[in-house]
Amino acid sequence: MTNDILNAITDNSLWNLILMGGMLLSLIFTGILIPQILLIAFRKKLFDEPDGRKIHHSSVPRLGGIAFEHVILFSFFIILVIDIYSGRYLLANELQNFTLELSVSVCSLILLYLVGIADDLVGVKYRAKFVVQIICGILFLLGGLCISDCHGILGIHQLPTWLYIPFSVVLVVFIINAINLIDGIDGLASGLSGVALIFYTYVFYMLDEHVYALISISTLGTIIPFFYYNVFGNPEKHRKIFMGDSGSLTIGLILCLLSFKIANLDMSAHSITSNFNPLVLAFIPLMIPCMDVIHVFIHRLRDHKNPFLPDKNHIHHKLLRMGMSQRNSLFLILGVSAICMIGFILFSQYVGATIVFLIYILGYTGINCWMSYKINHIEKNK
Repeated sequence: MTNDILNAITDNSLWNLILMGGMLLSLIFTGILIPQILLIAFRKKLFDEPDGRKIHHSSVPRLGGIAFEHVILFSFFIILVIDIYSGRYLLANELQNFTLELSVSVCSLILLYLVGIADDLVGVKYRAKFVVQIICGILFLLGGLCISDCHGILGIHQLPTWLYIPFSVVLVVFIINAINLIDGIDGLASGLSGVALIFYTYVFYMLDEHVYALISISTLGTIIPFFYYNVFGNPEKHRKIFMGDSGSLTIGLILCLLSFKIANLDMSAHSITSNFNPLVLAFIPLMIPCMDVIHVFIHRLRDHKNPFLPDKNHIHHKLLRMGMSQRNSLFLILGVSAICMIGFILFSQYVGATIVFLIYILGYTGINCWMSYKINHIEKNK
């Protein structure tokens, strides 16, 4: 009876069920796991303690990222098992085309997760993190995940091997750290990642890249319960949690995987995306965390500080210093991110990708400089 029902369902409808199933499994299992993680963290006193650099004023567990990797992989493979037992083999057959890509991605994910959980529990030096991130970049290359074509940005198309290999590794490290470093106020890293994941899921779905659509929507399903506990949870009632490095590194790597995949898709083969530049679709959703880390890095070098040590010069810190609350800062940044993402992607149909990225960079830089000016004016008048 079950097989008859499944056979009556069209492939397109079944893919919709697969994607919704992946998201629901992630939502449910993350919602179950986070309270258990909170319980263990408070029993064992595993907290992120407040200090002069941090914004929070009470002890909060930072082990939320423990759930991310496990739930995403569990949801994906449970859906795969159901697909095989149904006899339709939709996911199983499509998965064969991406065996190498996903194998190196899972290996990279495990490596970064181990480093992240070690950092959350005992601390890991940034040099060790960079080494592991570089290894992940090399694994990406071995899986064929790289940026070898600039698709006309600055007039550049195909990159030579000697250039695209180090460029791709550096870009992997850069994106991972951009997500890690933007995690400065409640919900910011998860919120920005969620905005990007919604868009990536849509793009992969429209391009019939269902395996990657499932990865994207399963990751989104994991982020939603965490976002609730992180933003709206009450620390006094033991209901608040941070993602920690185990979470931010995991999400950073997955976003890197998804953006690299989109950057290498043939947009001209699909009428709905034929007018879009692949690099615009791939990286515009990540521009705010990427631009933030560049500005902070330059600011530290200008002040003769170690560019790899934390400070309070991120965009969210500036909004707080201008008098905005954490919650208002969060939703302002998320709103601007979503509007800019949609606006610039639509705008890219009419102008070149170089102009799109140039306007975004100049606009972000101008706003950042204006914020710095306002902060200096406010602090001088105190």
